[in-house]
Amino acid sequence: MESRPNGARTGRPPATSVQALERIGFELFARQGFERTTVDDIATAAGIGRRTFFRYFASKNDLVWGDFGRQLARLERLLAADPTLPMMDALRCAVIAFNRFDPAEVPWHRQRMELILTVPTLQADATLRYRAWRKIVTEFAARRTGSRPSDMGPRLIGHASLGAALAAYESWLAEPESDLTELMDRAVRQLTVGLAVMDAGVTGTR
Repeated sequence: MESRPNGARTGRPPATSVQALERIGFELFARQGFERTTVDDIATAAGIGRRTFFRYFASKNDLVWGDFGRQLARLERLLAADPTLPMMDALRCAVIAFNRFDPAEVPWHRQRMELILTVPTLQADATLRYRAWRKIVTEFAARRTGSRPSDMGPRLIGHASLGAALAAYESWLAEPESDLTELMDRAVRQLTVGLAVMDAGVTGTR
């Protein structure tokens, strides 16, 4: 980027928003690969300094995940939205809504999930983040069943629902023409059927 005599820079205007930095980061990851792209690369491409980058994101990993903490708070609200729905219906509706995106955002989200599910350093990071996701669902299931979050049933629902969502994402990434909402709906419905069959089998042995 060239400097003018008065100190102004030409080229891309400085990016000073979370969304703009995410877009620039994703562009660089697509061209250079995640591991080969540095925070300095992103800051330079955005026309900002490292310090400014770190005001928005604590690390390169955080840029990929976006504001996951805010999204988790949204998941809690979605789960609590309609207490009259049966538990698994409420869970299915919440998971679908949580993973529904504006069409303009879908290509970026596809790239985000491909990075999260395939880059080793991001997969390690996912362990902690998905634990928080699972905890919210586990506590929801415990409240709905009058159980403790430490009981087997709520734990199982937490783990299984995360597995169902990730299976839907893997199918979505493998099939570019597929619909994420439809895949999420199918995955949680199949999970619901499986849990019902398992519960019936346990009840029948008593």
